[in-house]
Amino acid sequence: MSKSAVPVNLADKLAQFSELWSQKKVAVINDYEVKLAKLQGEFVWHTHDDTDELFLVISGRLTIQLRDVDVALAPGELFVVPRGVEHCPVAEEETAILLFEPAGTLNTGDTGGSMTRTAEILD
Repeated sequence: MSKSAVPVNLADKLAQFSELWSQKKVAVINDYEVKLAKLQGEFVWHTHDDTDELFLVISGRLTIQLRDVDVALAPGELFVVPRGVEHCPVAEEETAILLFEPAGTLNTGDTGGSMTRTAEILD
């Protein structure tokens, strides 16, 4: 059986790591990566000029701060930040999310800095 015929169990993948704000790649579809991350606290304000960014909350709660409004997400809810829109994710409690974005997208977008991480592959 080919590896592509094996389903990805998100709970199992989330159990493999504990680091916060560190994206883990769990699948690839065309030129896009499906990533998991655990968040708590406030990230950095940043923009992705060339791509939209999809956030899907698996557990916990996430607020996506935009300059003119906050978007509150509960488990099972998703939000797409349009390309070029400055945003800042905030999680008051530990929150697990799924991200869907083009391969190579930096988590800190145009901001860079000490919170920049390259997505690691989870087997």
